[in-house]
Amino acid sequence: MRLLIVGLNYAPELTGTGKYTAEMAEALVAQGHEVRVICGQPYYPQWQVADGYRAWRYRSEQRLGVRVLRVPLWVPRVPTGVKRLLHLASFALAALPVLAAQLRWRPHVVMSIAPSLMSAPGALLLARASGAKTWLHIQDYEVDAAFELGVIHGTRARRFALAIERTLLARFDVVSSLSEKMVERAVLKGVDPLKTCGLINWVDTRVIAPLPHVSSYRQLLGLDLPVRQTVVLYAGNMGAKQGLDILAEAAQALARRHDIHFVFCGNGPAQAQLEQRCAGAPNCHFMPLQPAQRLNELLNLADIHVLPQRGGAADLVMPSKLGGMLASGRAIVAMACPGTELFDVVAPRGVVVPPEDVTALVAAIEALAADPARRIALGLAARDYAERTLSSARVLGGLNARLRALAGQDEVTVGSVDLSNSTAVDGVPGGIAGSLTAGLASGLTGAVSGGVSANASGDAAEEQVGAGRLEPTQVE
Repeated sequence: MRLLIVGLNYAPELTGTGKYTAEMAEALVAQGHEVRVICGQPYYPQWQVADGYRAWRYRSEQRLGVRVLRVPLWVPRVPTGVKRLLHLASFALAALPVLAAQLRWRPHVVMSIAPSLMSAPGALLLARASGAKTWLHIQDYEVDAAFELGVIHGTRARRFALAIERTLLARFDVVSSLSEKMVERAVLKGVDPLKTCGLINWVDTRVIAPLPHVSSYRQLLGLDLPVRQTVVLYAGNMGAKQGLDILAEAAQALARRHDIHFVFCGNGPAQAQLEQRCAGAPNCHFMPLQPAQRLNELLNLADIHVLPQRGGAADLVMPSKLGGMLASGRAIVAMACPGTELFDVVAPRGVVVPPEDVTALVAAIEALAADPARRIALGLAARDYAERTLSSARVLGGLNARLRALAGQDEVTVGSVDLSNSTAVDGVPGGIAGSLTAGLASGLTGAVSGGVSANASGDAAEEQVGAGRLEPTQVE
């Protein structure tokens, strides 16, 4: 089967959507499929184009059997509301000529990854022109999240955006998302329930697993001297929707405790503000995003994983970092409301407190710090759930079967995989690109007018610890 994936983010990004899209593509290649990916240059979560890449260049490369076609995009240093929209639009527009070139390849299935939904019209048009089936996988309801979290304002803007979203979602053959509640939201947005399915974010439980020894990060960070520390770990993207200011308040409230230590690992737009709020706090350490090969060692640093959440986020997202937390076999404290998917997953095997409730968070951390036996029991239950439900072999095996059924193929033979070095991207016939671009403009016009009327109601050379901060490591 020939599968084309269209998504903004991809490896070598280590967190978020890019990580999962890359793992999915590589797993499908291993299943015998021919996979191409159209994506942007790597920039997340630092919001800075990675070394070795250029923001305004088309390029082609091979990564573990996947042909990766990278397109130009604009990456703002500070992703405010309008700048973020322009960033997404730059990718959607730059992807059009590369999408058009895939007409000659004739994919059997075109899968679009959201975010960003802006690239979905181009994917739909290519599929229609080539006779391919379509699949939309929703990692995040970006339109809802933008309004709920205050990134975009205005009733008219909301109605306009939701109308376009509703029109696009209804045109895909399959719409999947990360949880039952997120799938239900797609149905509420007008998707035929028979077209929906769940595709949870998986975790490789062979790679992420409890260690038989103490994590080396304890010594690296100088913990446990003179008193053994209960480590509270947040590892992941540092953005607005994570609610990291809540963790800063909790760390300040627990500064009186000399046996509880907070470790923050990651990058993102909210990082500088978080560091400023915790400046001078003796119970806080900050680390940049760590290499993938050290992820298990990092997650095993935790005695307690913390998962803060804004109240407005609700079931708009299912945090991708949760899988690694569960698989590491450590206790988890999460912020979630009863009735949400996050609450349902964590509550039987962790501790759940109300979103943005610092007092409850502090109390939960102190209770677990005082009860090692309970931490062990919760960790075992979390690990059991990860093995039964979230293992990559189980989830990606199911995806492979569903894709084959969608394409109407049981067994597909593909050619040998070229593992040559990066080259410039293939040339694109101007006539095809022009017709696809014109079609996109026409399609968007129809979607807007019809939709609104219908809805008017590298290896680390050296690591150093100093002033409570781990210096960055080289990431290949």
